[in-house]
Amino acid sequence: MFPPDIIALRQYLGAGPKDRTISDARHSVSLTDMIQHSCLAGGPSELSGRSVLLATSGQLLSALAMIELDGIARRMLLCPPDLDWDCLQVLLERADIDTIVTDRPLHRSSAGKYVVIGVDLPERRAMGSEVDRTTEWLMLTSGTSGLPKIVRHTLDGLSGAIIAEGPARHRNATWTTFYDIRRYGGLQIFLRAVIGGGSMVLSEPGEAIAAHVARLRAGGVTHISGTPSHWRKLLMSGASANFSPDYVRLSGEIADQAVLDGLARAFPRASIGHAYASTEAGVGFSVDDGREGFPAHLIGQNHAGVEMKVVDGSLRIRSRRTARAYVGADAPPLADTEGFVDTGDMVELRGERYHFVGRRGGIINIGGLKVHPEEVEAVINRHASVQMSRARSRRSPITGAIVVADVILTNGTNAERHERIRTEILGQCKDCLAAWKVPAVIRFVERLDVTAAGKLARTDA
Repeated sequence: MFPPDIIALRQYLGAGPKDRTISDARHSVSLTDMIQHSCLAGGPSELSGRSVLLATSGQLLSALAMIELDGIARRMLLCPPDLDWDCLQVLLERADIDTIVTDRPLHRSSAGKYVVIGVDLPERRAMGSEVDRTTEWLMLTSGTSGLPKIVRHTLDGLSGAIIAEGPARHRNATWTTFYDIRRYGGLQIFLRAVIGGGSMVLSEPGEAIAAHVARLRAGGVTHISGTPSHWRKLLMSGASANFSPDYVRLSGEIADQAVLDGLARAFPRASIGHAYASTEAGVGFSVDDGREGFPAHLIGQNHAGVEMKVVDGSLRIRSRRTARAYVGADAPPLADTEGFVDTGDMVELRGERYHFVGRRGGIINIGGLKVHPEEVEAVINRHASVQMSRARSRRSPITGAIVVADVILTNGTNAERHERIRTEILGQCKDCLAAWKVPAVIRFVERLDVTAAGKLARTDA
């Protein structure tokens, strides 16, 4: 059925229990429908060899279309829902897209320019099984500004960490993630469900946390992942009290000790860990000992097919899991001449452990001295009354910038204690940080924004 040199997502559908499903808040699609029935108008044969933009209104249709298109289309560009048309138009040309798979009306400027294929819940026409190529999976980077880059992966690379771990390890699991599956972090969880023989419950944009967790309980979710910001918001909501997953994972941002300890208290029976991955570098490693950072012995050796080194404080990764290249005629090289991807994530060796201190591009400059906002936040978050914080810069006529901290306190914190807590936080910062890193201003706020990728939104003033 499948050529021996081609790995296609559909080959994994027959593994595992037959009651597997993929569901969202409104619909649930069974394994039988995924195997037997097509969700694409006319069936996938129309899309053989095409370069496809997957632009659906919801994740469920995207999930089904990915299963059908892999091994059929020449390439798939996964489009997250928050991308505006002007930005998308540039990316379509850069990725040489000729076909759009969608369930919604297209922008008028695209009329007649692309082949358009409709997508809906599985119809009664046969899905088809002519897999004849290795499909390129194109994904967008989640940078906070400017046009995102397009990164080219293959299923072999995307699934590398899953295969190395052993797909059967989590068989019968029901997965979910706060991420959208059209972004790298969410796609990894979707692939874990499909390849590992599990089911998946998809998140819904704008869904209240309490309603979301209630749906996860009803769906029997056992395995869940998200960014530390996602998890902090869940812990703040109080909805975790009636939720008891077996497997909790963090990725996408620095997992500091405060959030790891908070999750251990909330889910005492769960396996809690954090993973390092990026759209370009792929999955690097996971840490399951409950501590922030990662063991120093992972650097300088081939560990599960991944090699890492630190150059000028920046973590670099080489493996078969990394992306193949950026896409576009003027795209820069993705890796250096030795095949290492520079992640831009800065690390610092403390004893026998490396700790993440922040992004190279996110440094605050205080009179020529550098401050990583994540380093300041990690100290603030240790305070027992702090649920979440964000360090940012504010312009200063003297030093060019000062550090300002926005802090969310735990529920039930008495307003009369604010000044005392502010003093305690400043004391912690002075004990643990260099003088120029200590916040000049601490503001207590009700909420902090999170980007569409699940990361803390960082703005300066």
